[in-house]
Amino acid sequence: MDALRISRRQSIAGLSVAGLAGLLIPPALAQQKRETTGVGIGKKGAAIDDEDIFTFALNLEYMEAEFYLRATTGKGISDTDAGMDAGRVVGGHEAQFKEKAIREFIEETAENELAHVRFYRKTLGRSSISRPAIDFDAGFKAAAQAAGLPADFDPFADDMSVLLGGMLFEDVGVTAYAGAAPLLKKKEFVEAAAGILAVEAYHMGMARSQLYMMGEKAWDAANAISDARDKIDGTPEKEDEGIRVDGKANFVPSTPDAIAFTRTPQEVLRIVYLTEKAGVSKGGFYPNGMNGELKTT
Repeated sequence: MDALRISRRQSIAGLSVAGLAGLLIPPALAQQKRETTGVGIGKKGAAIDDEDIFTFALNLEYMEAEFYLRATTGKGISDTDAGMDAGRVVGGHEAQFKEKAIREFIEETAENELAHVRFYRKTLGRSSISRPAIDFDAGFKAAAQAAGLPADFDPFADDMSVLLGGMLFEDVGVTAYAGAAPLLKKKEFVEAAAGILAVEAYHMGMARSQLYMMGEKAWDAANAISDARDKIDGTPEKEDEGIRVDGKANFVPSTPDAIAFTRTPQEVLRIVYLTEKAGVSKGGFYPNGMNGELKTT
């Protein structure tokens, strides 16, 4: 296909799949991605490396692990897994699950996210960051406001609430991994990112399908979260879809070619900081910002 006939977003999405398959992204296009989005630019204008991208992912995995562990056990990750200079985590409590199957789904998800934290910490070694400060209370309050949900929305309340809270993270995680994959250089890092993306997509499919079966209240809330994410990420392109589209179930948000949507780190940061502004380095779920080079919208 003539590259001039497809949009930049479509080209990057296609290259995400190529990257996940272990193929090489053309150097010129990788440079264009860095120049047009800011991805690939670190301190003093230096190109970011694979470790910077994995560090960015570890920030997100810390938040996911904390969310699911608190929902299933009432406690977060251990001091050993959080690192020497771990930030404080505010909010969260054990949920009152009604369905045994959903509790088991969330327990498995919590185990997966904790395993991801440990994998990144082991892979990054001495350069591994500690857990940043995380504020679930302020983050979900702002997220609920952005999505038009009740001001007292508690993502740790029950089955539906936990799934909605998880959907906020999982959909964003999938688009983040899909967007970052072409920027990775080391084959082993690409393979790891592909495997973790697949696990996050399993989580996302579980949450979206379970929410759909809960009926109209869940449809409306999930679609409101999707719309809010699409608005706040700072781009005019469609990068999100709700769980009900055109009167039918939609548990696979994707392009017309059935390719996962992609987001740059800056677009992801706008969502987790809950701001549409550029140049912001903290807020929302991360009151002191993320740790590492990639921390500014």
